[in-house]
Amino acid sequence: MNKSTSKLGVITGTVVALALAAAGCGQSTGNASNQPGGDSASGVGKPITVVPAPYGSFQDNFNPFQYQTTANAGTFGLIYEPLFYYSLVSPNVYSLLGKSQTWSNGNKTLTVQLNTNAKWSDGTPFTSKDVVFTFNLLKKYPTIDTSGIWTKLSDVQAQGDGTVVFTFKQPDVPFGLYVVQEPIVPEHIWSSVGDPSKYLNSNPVGTGPYVLESFSAQDYKLKANPNYYLGKPPVPEINFPAYNSNDSANLALAQGTVDWGGQFINNIDNVYASKSPNNKYWFPPNNVVSLVPNLMNPILSQEVVRKAMSLAINRDDLAKKGEYGYVDVASPTTILPTNKDWIDPNLPTQDQQFTYDLNQATQLLESNGYKKVNGVFQTPDGKPLKFSLAVVSGWTDWDEDAQLIQQNLQQLGISVDVQQMQYAGYEAALQSHKFDLAIASSGGGPNPYYIDENVYQSHGSLNYEQWNDPATDQAFAQFESTTDETKQKQAMYTIERTVAEKLPTIPLFYGGTWYEYNTSKYTGWPSQDNPYVSPAPWSWPAAGIVLMHLKPVNG
Repeated sequence: MNKSTSKLGVITGTVVALALAAAGCGQSTGNASNQPGGDSASGVGKPITVVPAPYGSFQDNFNPFQYQTTANAGTFGLIYEPLFYYSLVSPNVYSLLGKSQTWSNGNKTLTVQLNTNAKWSDGTPFTSKDVVFTFNLLKKYPTIDTSGIWTKLSDVQAQGDGTVVFTFKQPDVPFGLYVVQEPIVPEHIWSSVGDPSKYLNSNPVGTGPYVLESFSAQDYKLKANPNYYLGKPPVPEINFPAYNSNDSANLALAQGTVDWGGQFINNIDNVYASKSPNNKYWFPPNNVVSLVPNLMNPILSQEVVRKAMSLAINRDDLAKKGEYGYVDVASPTTILPTNKDWIDPNLPTQDQQFTYDLNQATQLLESNGYKKVNGVFQTPDGKPLKFSLAVVSGWTDWDEDAQLIQQNLQQLGISVDVQQMQYAGYEAALQSHKFDLAIASSGGGPNPYYIDENVYQSHGSLNYEQWNDPATDQAFAQFESTTDETKQKQAMYTIERTVAEKLPTIPLFYGGTWYEYNTSKYTGWPSQDNPYVSPAPWSWPAAGIVLMHLKPVNG
């Protein structure tokens, strides 16, 4: 990304982009300059229509603490903002309400200098009191502290109007990302709303580039904030119409009625891209989709069984058939292509790429005393290799993947019963560890720590497999204690080898970020050639950064 064309303060480069371990940490991120280029001075901007997903009818809810659940799209990122934002597809760190951040006190203290030229959309100045108030609100009402901020923090204090100091209970540098990406609300309004988890906030007052213009259950509009502290937004108005299904939203995208979408579209080149030269798409990887074994199952706890299963899975088929060719086969290390500089340069060749080999899988089991009886392998003590496989009913790509895995493992001699479940039941099964096998995805983040920590740390929230390995936990603790990127990488090298060689989960392919856009009105959209930020219109608060980078097409 060319810094001079950005309307937002963006920290780039080897040193300052490493803040807070989002791509490895330095002691200070320095000050980000706010570049006002790329606004509507280059042309007359037109309104755009955005459909993050077919939500059906809307409710009048603009509560930023509910942006992941029931709040309307745009609440976080367009109306309300965090201190900083870390790109998931590049090393960029965007300065929003914060200007700089510095670790001290053995990496237990994080000091943030604020953008004090910011104002709330009602004209009230933004100060450190708003930040401290917001975090104390999370403390008082734990139901809105969805990131568990106060499990890590011990104190938040203001130092004058322009500085906030966060004190951690113990060093946890990567968790700082979650702290500085919390939405900030105005004290002069939210101090009187009572329980914030029950507040719909139908008249939102934020610091962001847009304000609410009108609302109905079928359509709402945001208009540009003329006093936005980072410059005039190039898009004057954003329209969010209601759609009830993927089919209707996809048709509107193909016809150019919708300018920006985030839907999964089967056969996208024919259905969407071929309809107009302005119809574009890009599906960057954002997480890892794996076959997750329940390691409390005495058979699946055997490393040899997991290795044989991995050898028997044709991942190319999964990527091409189940995922329609939109994604790539995952690395055994779980490292995303955007983070390839985090791969151990001394990693053994066999740990760098998966092998599909039924004969090798068979030989592996037989050499360890497993025998086939009526076409199904049995353990040395006579227990059949028969497992259920949990997947969400209606997630058509994963449903197809499950059928392909079933066929692959059946060819090897492992019996799999695919169980398509409603999402609530699927999620409950994973959380309670009441499953044999499941298809599940990791979280996402700007470096491999955020992909792996929740999955492989013993108390990780996505550790459905129940992996519990002291060496793995120690490596995560090493990463969390330091801002030195070299030490962080050494920690990740340990985890990479463990994941690749012991297969606590069986990585399959990268999860794609579904994103479609139309270039007839604006250029400057994120793309494979310009991957400055996560591009999906449901990726909050990144969507606000995308809009601030757009340039109107003249004529």
